[in-house]
Amino acid sequence: MGAHEIRMRLGGISRQRVYQITSRPDFPEPAADLVQGKVWWAEDVEAWIAVKRPQITEPDK
Repeated sequence: MGAHEIRMRLGGISRQRVYQITSRPDFPEPAADLVQGKVWWAEDVEAWIAVKRPQITEPDK
């Protein structure tokens, strides 16, 4: 999951806000740091959302 997907998953927050969130010490470590940017395991991001943002509903599957 890249920064754009995280933005959309968190309700369309700004790029700056996604950077702030993903830089937090309690946010999962990136799975990789690619030329296009960092990517995270979707399961890790979803687990973080479930704990830190429980008001956000489950993603469409």
